[in-house]
Amino acid sequence: MARAGRTTATALGLTVAAGAAVAAYGVVVERTRWTVREEILPILPPGSRDITVLHLSDLHMAPWQHGKQEFVRSLARYEPDLIVDTGDNFGHADALDALHYALEPFAGTAGVFAHGSNDYYGPVLKNPFGYFFPREGHGSRPMDLDTEGLNRLFELDFGWLDLNNHARAIELKGTRLEFFGTGDAHRGWDRLDALPGAIEELRENVEWSSEDAEPVVSIGVTHAPYRRVLDALTTQGADLIFAGHTHGGQVRIPGRPALVTNCDIPPAQAQGLSVWRSARASAFLEVSAGLGTSIYAPVRFACPPEAVVVTLTASEVGYP
Repeated sequence: MARAGRTTATALGLTVAAGAAVAAYGVVVERTRWTVREEILPILPPGSRDITVLHLSDLHMAPWQHGKQEFVRSLARYEPDLIVDTGDNFGHADALDALHYALEPFAGTAGVFAHGSNDYYGPVLKNPFGYFFPREGHGSRPMDLDTEGLNRLFELDFGWLDLNNHARAIELKGTRLEFFGTGDAHRGWDRLDALPGAIEELRENVEWSSEDAEPVVSIGVTHAPYRRVLDALTTQGADLIFAGHTHGGQVRIPGRPALVTNCDIPPAQAQGLSVWRSARASAFLEVSAGLGTSIYAPVRFACPPEAVVVTLTASEVGYP
């Protein structure tokens, strides 16, 4: 009996030690093991020049996170033609200057953005197990982040276009790109009812450099990839959709899909490149695992933080 007790205690001790080691790795090592995932998508008209897109999401930036700031700055080596920011840039109320420093190398580069709730509201302490048993709805709280300052930074200082329930257009390297996006669906800020009208207004008023240019490539941008949003963007003709929010699950079992997604997207599509189908339409879907975590849940496991570089290239055949 005593020997069995000692065996049980030893096994329990080893389990606790292994758990502590995993937690330490997730907090100290993997959380700051910033990576770059590269994808190639043949969706441009035949003969088009390549367009390099840098997809940034879920920075959750805090002022003291100097390593993350330097990593973001280093991404300028990819010489992106377009920045797509899918929100949750703030990780702390005093992070605006840190964001400005991190993103400064991309000032003047064409860009678009759609906010997440952490571009409006500060982070709060939550029970991490609550993600397995989400509650419906969210309590209201005052806007305690400098959203206006962030918008000034993106729009005035950097020249990026706001896609929060808006549609905009850019011509890059001879390719006509139209963008349409939504507010954060996780908070119910997506105005899907207004999306068709915004796109129609864009198409009626946009002035391309040439009426004889190649067909338009349509890109959807949103923070939280809820099914209703992906369905709407795909139905409206998106060839490609960018999203974030999920953190790729943040803590995963190696080789397995995300355990939680914090929305209703299928776990297998919570990170990476896939195809989203709605009715008879389809679009490429690019979901970033993001570069940060909440300061109250500073851990990642089997899901390192990432920036994504997507090269859009000419297509010789139809896509998905």
